[in-house]
Formats: sequence, C-alpha cells, structure tokens
Amino acid sequence: MLSLTNRQVHLMGTTIDTSIYASNPQPILDQVEELLHLYNHRFSANDDRSELMAINQAAGQEAVVVHPQLFELIALGKKHSLAPASHLNIAIGPLIQIWRIGFSDARVPIQEEIEAQLNLIDPQQIILDPTKSSVFLTKSGMKIDLGALAKGYIADRIVDFLKDQGVPAGLINLGGNVLTFGPAYHNPDQNWRIGIQNPQLPRGNHLAILKIRDQSVVTSGIYERTFSYGGKTYHHIFDSQTGYPVESQTASLTIISKQSVDGEIWTTRLFGKPSQAIMTEVSQEPGIEAFVVDKDNGILASPSLYSSKIKTIRR
Repeated sequence: MLSLTNRQVHLMGTTIDTSIYASNPQPILDQVEELLHLYNHRFSANDDRSELMAINQAAGQEAVVVHPQLFELIALGKKHSLAPASHLNIAIGPLIQIWRIGFSDARVPIQEEIEAQLNLIDPQQIILDPTKSSVFLTKSGMKIDLGALAKGYIADRIVDFLKDQGVPAGLINLGGNVLTFGPAYHNPDQNWRIGIQNPQLPRGNHLAILKIRDQSVVTSGIYERTFSYGGKTYHHIFDSQTGYPVESQTASLTIISKQSVDGEIWTTRLFGKPSQAIMTEVSQEPGIEAFVVDKDNGILASPSLYSSKIKTIRR
C-alpha cells in the first residue's frame, strides 16, 4: 500500500514541503531537492551568482542569453506586468532592494531614493528576443524580480517531474503556495485539505479549509513579511506608481487555479484593488476562483467555492 512521505527543505526564504505517494519515495525526493536548488539558482533575485542576476548585472550594457525556462518566465511576467491596471511588475527589483522588507536590514527609504527608483521600474524597458532567448534591460540600475511568480512556476515544474516519475499523487507547498495532484488517499473523499490563514492570528489558525484536487492554492497577504518603523507597519507588496507598499483594505487574497503560476500572477495583479472589484475581475477570468479577506476578517469568495470546496469557515 502506498504511504505519504514528506521531505522538507529550507530554501528561497521559506520552508518547502514536498509530500508524495510512492513505493520508493526517497530517491524521487532527492531529485526534487536537487531541482529546487537548480531553480533557486536560476530565478533568485537575492543571489549574485544566479542566472537571473546575470541579466540584472548587465542592465544598460548588453543583452544576456538565458535558459529557456528563465526566458519563458520573464516573458510571462512582462505580459502580465503590462496588462491594464495590473499591480504585477517584474521590473520592481530596484524598489525591493531599497526597502528590503523581509530582510534583517529593512528600512524606510527617503523620498528622493524612492523617486529615483521609479524611473527604473518600467517593464516596457525589458527587451526580449525570442529568437536568441535573450533579455536586455535598457537602463543601468534596472533589476528584474520574479518573486511574484517564480514559486508558482517552480511548483508546476516539480509536479511535471513527479508525474513523469510515475508518482500518482502528491502536494508541494512553497510557503503559502500549494499545488496538489492526484487523489489524497488518506482522506475519505480523496480531496486535499488546504487552510486559509486568519490574518489576525498566528500561523496555523484558519478562517477556512478548502477541499481541492489537481489544483493550486496561492495566498498573498500583508500580515507576514512586514517592517515597523515610526509607529507604522509596512508590508512587502508595492505600488509601482508611488514606490510605497500598496494601500489596501485587503488583508489576504487567495487564488485557486489549475496552474500554480496563474495563482501567483493573479494574486499580485489584483492585490490592492477593492474586494468587490477583485471578485468582478475574477468572475470574468476562466479557470480561477478567489477568496478575499479584508482587514476586519470580512470574507468574499467565488460562488463555486461555497457550493463545493469550502469545508469550514471559522472567525
């Protein structure tokens, strides 16, 4: 009988859990761990030796030929960064680096610093050549940051690998980004149970439990990566127009989708908009569902979640 085996890795600034059903799981999990390190090296904006950082270091100087996966993810990120009213911006790197929220040296930059970076965060200035798989940042000081979508892309690639290895079912959790495939054999209905964090309580306290299979659950929120200074708390989701963390009544936004990268994209594209505007846009986008929590723990969710997927709601 197949049993569920878990492997935990601390990487990408988070804890990554991979759980699989397999008769000989350890060699497969060893390969997953190797892939996670490979992808971290490919997509990291915090490692000067990464493949992504080679692009940033050549900003304003020359185009860099990159791995097809890196080119694919940058092209996808640019497309969604340029979408009307999108809050996703993969050129946001210069702002991330001066604020450093989530790192030990986080600070509040002076206004002049912020304004200087605003000139460098235009995704139109990311020039892509699909014939060469090359990326060119037109201005010195530009920096691509794929933190808003890389984990989803990585989760999708890991699940592709696991399926190729004949693994019938499993789950990968990249710190708030969960992707499941196949049945959860340990549950009577064979659906996986994924908790939606209560933004006002410590980790592990849930507002809702979702029942899913062959789907991803991605949550973005303002309650974990924060920095307090001068009596004000700043979070890590930035407004490209102001250079400051986005002003919003939304505490967390969860997207349920088939591909994990889609969940990453849409949580970032939509975060900062009013709850009802988020739900309206989600209803017009096929293949995604949403669960929105405001700062008072008020909840809005896609109707299909209430009808089939929400197990419990606790406030």
